[in-house]
Amino acid sequence: MKKILIAVDETKGSRMVLSVFNNLVRPPEEVLLLHVGRLEGKSMMIDMLGEAELETLKESLEETEHMNALKRRSEKILNFYRKEIENGGLVRVRTLSRFGIPSDEIVKVAEEEGAELIITGFNNRSGLDRIVTGCVCKDVERNAKVPVMIARQKSGDKKAPAGVPIGDRLVLKEGF
Repeated sequence: MKKILIAVDETKGSRMVLSVFNNLVRPPEEVLLLHVGRLEGKSMMIDMLGEAELETLKESLEETEHMNALKRRSEKILNFYRKEIENGGLVRVRTLSRFGIPSDEIVKVAEEEGAELIITGFNNRSGLDRIVTGCVCKDVERNAKVPVMIARQKSGDKKAPAGVPIGDRLVLKEGF
């Protein structure tokens, strides 16, 4: 396998992509780390926008404090995962940030970059939160043209994963 796309975010379920990646039989030549920032948080309105309207929204938000905060968060998350994956030093890692509807952007990037596999985490959202935000990994699985591996957190593991940026804070590894 030459290239895989790993979609990451600040959720606990996303941390499991590291375990899945480290257990691959043969590492790829290149890893694309992708973080997609949602422009309007948990608003359902963004999901109703067409491609042109979404591009207009992105342009209008450019250079605003909201977009700058999204970019800083994305950079923080990507830096964490880059360091974790590069520790092995066996693969080339490239990071990408996109903003919009996460599942759509993940599928687009996989197609644009010629990824042969997508790895994404599973969030344990339920109830109204899942209805409002949807399930990114399931949407990616449905729409991707390449295989999708969904990394799941163990059901009994409620502790925040060490070192993963969660929201606006970073949970440090033990010993720091």
